[in-house]
Amino acid sequence: MAANLRNQNQLLSKMAIGDGHGENSSYFDGWKAYDKYPYHPEQRPDGVIQMGLAENQLCFDLIQDWLMKNPKASICTPDGVLNFKDTAIFQDYHGLPEFREAIAKFMGKVRGDRVKFDPDRIVMSGGETGAQETIAFCLADPRDAFLVPTPYHPGFDRDLNWRTGVQLVPVACASSNNFKITKSALEAAYGKAQEDNIRVKGLLITNPSNPLGTILDRETLKAIVSFINEKNIHLVCDEIYAATVFTNQHNFVSVSEVMEEDTECNRDLIHVVYSLSKDMGLPGLRVGIVYSYNDAVVNCAREMSSFGLVSSQTQHLIAAMLSDDEFVNRFIAKSKERVDKRRKDFTEGLKQVKIDCLNGNAGLFVWMDLHRLLKVQSFEAEMELWKVIINEIKLNVSPGSSFHCSEPGWFRVCIANMDDSTMEVALSRITDFMHPNKDQNTEVKMPARKLCRRSIVSRGENLYTIL
Repeated sequence: MAANLRNQNQLLSKMAIGDGHGENSSYFDGWKAYDKYPYHPEQRPDGVIQMGLAENQLCFDLIQDWLMKNPKASICTPDGVLNFKDTAIFQDYHGLPEFREAIAKFMGKVRGDRVKFDPDRIVMSGGETGAQETIAFCLADPRDAFLVPTPYHPGFDRDLNWRTGVQLVPVACASSNNFKITKSALEAAYGKAQEDNIRVKGLLITNPSNPLGTILDRETLKAIVSFINEKNIHLVCDEIYAATVFTNQHNFVSVSEVMEEDTECNRDLIHVVYSLSKDMGLPGLRVGIVYSYNDAVVNCAREMSSFGLVSSQTQHLIAAMLSDDEFVNRFIAKSKERVDKRRKDFTEGLKQVKIDCLNGNAGLFVWMDLHRLLKVQSFEAEMELWKVIINEIKLNVSPGSSFHCSEPGWFRVCIANMDDSTMEVALSRITDFMHPNKDQNTEVKMPARKLCRRSIVSRGENLYTIL
């Protein structure tokens, strides 16, 4: 068998036999645990609840209602079949004009129409994964690097590194200032890369942040734009959650707005990545967008998009849907309302058992703080606790270490990919774990009681505790 394996390895490429896809991460291990025994209220009530998938499943009724009222939007209905031929024949990689126009209009709308986007700069890609890889191919060569503030999404290790050979250099951010990106942290990471003879070609930020669920304020964005201009490196801003922002006190600010205000900014260095996977809850349609202010990048990305186009059938549907202003306005408002309610309900449930979360205002998840449950403040202790959460509590939450967090004890918990009853089950399991002697019939959302410190309950290798 060993000889056969060696022979097989000789026949295949290094990429085929390597592990660059990143599936050896606890982030993906949690998904595998869910896939093996997924929760079902009747068939598998003791199954694993999926809380590792950032997906908005709270608004499908709105989309389904629109589809029923607009059958011509689909070429697979009697009303839309007359458009079948024109949609099914060859389409070049520029994309349908009406699709690019609708996407550009939607991107402006979800940013409060404070900035306009040019349809001719819209480059489509097969989901955000394809968009991130495309921009990496356009901006950097193998062994070049992007700075990435931590914590950041584990998928970036695959999207930006696996096939491109581009390195990711972490910019360490700390909970002491709510993981804010600072100029000193950027300078430290850039300087360290130079010491290691790594050529930094750009900075990648996510705004709103995944996994933090926070937005970057205008001053921070100005400092970031100033930094990349000083270093003459690119800025790639992932704004995939631009419409999933809840606060009215601080509106989401796009890097495009800041760039327009900064007359000295080199526009050729600014690039936006977007998708309909989160804000519209349509990850299966694989609509990813690269929007660059650099003409050469637009041309290159469009040529590269041949390897991951959005199907013309999907373009036709999305163009019709996003051109309906009344529907779009209602969907955005309802989505924010429903996700925000879910977030408030879930965090309130956590507060009842003395679990805090970072004060977020965006995204489809919360950044849960369990560091006080770690008997030892180490990533080893974090992993021991995570194994208990997966194997005993049966919740697939993602440990902070899989997001390259610089501090142990943080976990990302996705909250919008399930119905209300499943969320109640998840909260009940957390409550039972934190207070195993509590009456099983007690409602999860009852007013919080004053809790006293109890004797420590030790499990595993005594690396975490229950208070």
